Amino acid sequence: MRILGINALFHDPAAALVADGRIVAAAEEERFSRRKHGKRPVPFAAWELPVLSARWCLEHAGLSPGDLDAVAYSYDPALALPAAEMGLDDPWDHLRQTYAREAPAFLADALPGLDPARVRFVAHHVAHAASAGLAAPHADSAVLVLDGRGECASHLAGRYTGGDLEVLATQRLPQSLGLVYEELTEHLGFLRSSDEYKVMALAAYGKPRFLTEVRKYLHVTEDGGFRASAVPWAALTEPRVPGQEWTQDHADLAASTQQCLEELLLDLARWLHARTGAESLAMAGGVALNCVANSRIAVEGPFRRVWVQPAAGDAGTALGAALQLAADGGAPTAPMDGADLGRGWSDEELRDWLERARVPYEQPPDIAAAVAETLAADGIVAWFQGRSEYGPRALGHRSLMAHPGRAENLERLNHVKGREEFRPVAPMVLADRAAEIFEGPLPSPYMLFVHGVARPWRDRIPAVVHVDGTARIQTVEPRREPLVARMLAEFERRTGLPVVVNTSLNTAGRPMVDDPRDALECFGSAPVDLLAIGPYAIRRGRAYAGGRPSA
Repeated sequence: MRILGINALFHDPAAALVADGRIVAAAEEERFSRRKHGKRPVPFAAWELPVLSARWCLEHAGLSPGDLDAVAYSYDPALALPAAEMGLDDPWDHLRQTYAREAPAFLADALPGLDPARVRFVAHHVAHAASAGLAAPHADSAVLVLDGRGECASHLAGRYTGGDLEVLATQRLPQSLGLVYEELTEHLGFLRSSDEYKVMALAAYGKPRFLTEVRKYLHVTEDGGFRASAVPWAALTEPRVPGQEWTQDHADLAASTQQCLEELLLDLARWLHARTGAESLAMAGGVALNCVANSRIAVEGPFRRVWVQPAAGDAGTALGAALQLAADGGAPTAPMDGADLGRGWSDEELRDWLERARVPYEQPPDIAAAVAETLAADGIVAWFQGRSEYGPRALGHRSLMAHPGRAENLERLNHVKGREEFRPVAPMVLADRAAEIFEGPLPSPYMLFVHGVARPWRDRIPAVVHVDGTARIQTVEPRREPLVARMLAEFERRTGLPVVVNTSLNTAGRPMVDDPRDALECFGSAPVDLLAIGPYAIRRGRAYAGGRPSA
C-alpha cells in the first residue's frame, strides 16, 4: 500500500509517504514555503495544506496522486465537539472543523488525480501514538502522547502490541499540559505554539520558588489523567513584554512550571508502566520535545528504554497517520532508522547550483577533513549534507558547527543566529565516546534528552555546557552517519576533543535551511567562515573577493 500522510489543521503542516509499511519520505511545509512552522495555528489558516511537501514526497517516489492507495489526514472531525462544550475559548473553532470535514475535496483539488474517497481521517492522538509506537526500534511498547489539543483531548496513554493500539487512558479538554505551557510561553513574552523550548532553556537560570503554588493547578489523577487548570500567571509574576529583558522572577516561574511538568510526566509514566508492564516507552506530542522532562522519565522512570519520535510535534502526525493506516491494512511497519527523510541533491546537482550562483568554490580531497581544519582554527562552518531532517533538530545534515573548547563561541553563535543569549547550543559526539563525557540516556541520536557533562570535561568543552551543567547531545554512529563521524574523528585528531558544537542552520525566525539556495542565502547573510555543501567548500574570504568559480 502507498499511503500519503498529511498534517494540516493546527500548526507545523507536513507530509509523509509510507509504502508497504516502510517510510519513504517525510518533510515539513516550512522547509519549502520558508514560513516558520508553516503557518500560525489559528482557525483562519486551517484550510492551508502542505501542498509543496506532499508534491515533493510523491515526486521523490516517482508517484502521481492517482497512484496512492490512501491519504491519511491526522485529524478526525467526527470526534470533535464544539469548543464551548470543551471549555475552550475559541469562538472560530467551528471554521477549523469545517475545513477538516472538507479536507478530502481540498486535497483532491491540490493534488490533481487524487480520488477524494481515498482520504481517511485518523484521530489526532492516534496519529501521534503511531508516529512513536510504530516507528520505534522496539516492536511492542507503551505509548505516551501529550500536546496542546486534538479533537477533544490533550493526552493518550496506551500500548502497541503486534501493530495494534490499545488505548488505556485519555484526558479530555480543557485539561491540557500543552496549552498550559503555551500560556506560560506567552506570559514570558515569547511566541506561543512556537517558543516553548525557550521557556525550557530559561528555566535553568531560575529556582522553583513558585512550585508549591503551581502544583495547586497541575497534578495527576488516579485514572491515568491529570488536572491542568488555568494558572494565574500574573499573580505570580508580571508578564514580560516581548523583547524586554527577562528578570529573575521570570526565570523562577519557568523553573517552577518546568519542574512541576517533569513530576507530572513521571507520574503518568509510572501509571502507564503499572498498567502495561512494558519494558519500552515511546513518546510523541509537542510536550515530548521537552528534553529535560524526557531525561527524567528515562533516568527515574520505570521503563528500561525510552524512545521519542524526532518529529514529536504535529509535523510527526503526518507520518503517524500513514503508519497507522498501513498497520490497519495489515502491513508490518518498519522502524524509523533516521530523521534524514527530506530533500537531498547529488554532487552533480549541487555543482550546478554553485555554477549558476557564480560563487567561487573548491573541492577539497576530503570535505570532512577540510571542515575539521576550519573548526580547529575556530572558524564557524555551515554544513549542508545529504537529506534534510524531519523534525525541529539539526542532526548533522543542516547544521552550524563550531569549536566547543572556546566558551565565547556560545555568544558568537547566538549572535550569528540572532538568538537570545540565554539559549544553549548542543554538542555532537561519536557514540562510542559519549559515555566518558556525558551522563544520561545513551545512545541519543535525535537530541531529545539532556545529559550531565562530566566535571573533568566542563572546562574542556565550555561552549556546549548549559548554566546547569547539562548538554542536549547528539550521538553519532559511523554506520548511520559516516561523513559526520569522519569529521568528528578529524577534529579530535587536531584538537584532542571528540565533540563539535552543532546547532541548526538558520537564523532567528526562519526555518532550517533545506535546499541549496537557502544554504547560499544563509551563508551570504551570516558571518560564517565556510559553507560545506556536499563535497564542495565555499570560503568567506574568496566568496566576497570577486574570485571566479573553480573546480
